[in-house]
Amino acid sequence: MSDRTELLGHIQVFLAEKRFEGCGGFAITDEVRMTIAAHACLLLLHRRTDYFPGLLTILVYPLTYVVEERRQVGEHVWEEGTVSRLGETGRRMGSLVLSWGAVKHGAADPSDGKNVVLHEFAHQLDFENEAADGVPGLATREQQIAWGAVMRAEFASLRAADESGIPTLLDTYGATDPAEFFAVSVEAFFEQPHALSAHHPKLYAELRKYFQQDPVEFSAEQYG
Repeated sequence: MSDRTELLGHIQVFLAEKRFEGCGGFAITDEVRMTIAAHACLLLLHRRTDYFPGLLTILVYPLTYVVEERRQVGEHVWEEGTVSRLGETGRRMGSLVLSWGAVKHGAADPSDGKNVVLHEFAHQLDFENEAADGVPGLATREQQIAWGAVMRAEFASLRAADESGIPTLLDTYGATDPAEFFAVSVEAFFEQPHALSAHHPKLYAELRKYFQQDPVEFSAEQYG
């Protein structure tokens, strides 16, 4: 079976199982559904897996949306305010939120390392082991040990680079925590595979084993 045929099959199942809802006056169209589904299902190719089982609904805003957020700024001090977002999901939400503007921007340039659909659906894969810890469902203990060793080292390296201001291939948002590190790594894996394999060969190898595909073979990335 060709990758294209397999992907189209996954898209059909995905569209049959997931509900799309427009927010902020946004109308869901076939273009919206197909664009999101195609990028999400790219993460499912070649793997025996369910279709993001914890996800029921995809909420789509026209552009950036604003949410209320409470964050800690001191030991016993919390600050409340609004923050703009392009996408989000959570382990117990049952939903995934996207900005259509960000989705279109990511689809327009498939090699800039930025794709909000890949990012948020990577979080959904992360949740499959019942935790938001940057570790997706891995079949064996051996795989878990190998994954953990590489990811801890790469995460520490990104945090050090972020703190010292050293330019990095990976989005420094990935230095936030292991869950975000996994998500930005997935973006780079599919969008900038040549650069990722050159600069982070061990990270690329772990992602290649997990996804059972090698994006270098089909990437539009201009590298070298």
